[in-house]
Amino acid sequence: MVSPEWTIPSALTDFHDIERALEGRRAAVFLDYDGTLTPIVDTPAQAVLSEEMRGTVRRLGDRCVTAIVSGRGREDVQERVRLDNLFYAGTHGFDIVGPAGSGIHHQVGQEFLPAMEELHQRLHRTLARVPGLLLETKGYSMSVHYRLVENGAVAEVEALIDGLLQDYPGLRKTHGKKVFEIRPRFDWNKGKAVQWILQAMGLDQPDAMPLYVGDDATDEDGFEAVAGRGVGILVEDRPGPTAASYRLKDDAEVGRFLERLARTIHESA
Repeated sequence: MVSPEWTIPSALTDFHDIERALEGRRAAVFLDYDGTLTPIVDTPAQAVLSEEMRGTVRRLGDRCVTAIVSGRGREDVQERVRLDNLFYAGTHGFDIVGPAGSGIHHQVGQEFLPAMEELHQRLHRTLARVPGLLLETKGYSMSVHYRLVENGAVAEVEALIDGLLQDYPGLRKTHGKKVFEIRPRFDWNKGKAVQWILQAMGLDQPDAMPLYVGDDATDEDGFEAVAGRGVGILVEDRPGPTAASYRLKDDAEVGRFLERLARTIHESA
């Protein structure tokens, strides 16, 4: 059920409810990167993982299946997190690798790569003149960041993108926080990636409890994937519709929650 306002509790205040739900079950933790493990910043390059958060995520990865599920390219987010005991699902789940030595690597949508590359070149030529605009290509997807663009120019940017997309029926545009995302028109998303990892690790069972933590519209697919059998946690300081069952205010609260979660899993092992 989608909540239209803050009727969902804090994952910190009601942590004991999550703790009780975990009793006797195997945890699997799925984490967005930008705005979840790091603060919201002006440009993607500024989103740097703190050593404290890295240590917390490392401890989680040692104690249960832990995955970073990001809109960033998989290699990019791997380089930023620099932990080899995790799963990484990049470009909204289109490119998945398992922990070091696992041999797990799953990719979908390769047939869309030529169209994505061609559109990237055209967008670069068309949008290069817009001050503050940042075009980020990730192979399986593209992000057009407009956080630093003047408000009056955003509608023009979106219209230009929509016009070019008419030539690429296999691609589609979605919205994020101050970003237009362009992805294959393909039945795959962060939620599908979560389901794939759970199945690959034998965790699509009643004795497993997946937890998904994210802050963006694309994370709603992750919340829906764990609904009814696990916990979705939205990172947001303002009310809004969500399929998550709990909330956290910001990345600082995420760090506190994950540290408590790592201790709980360790003590119950």
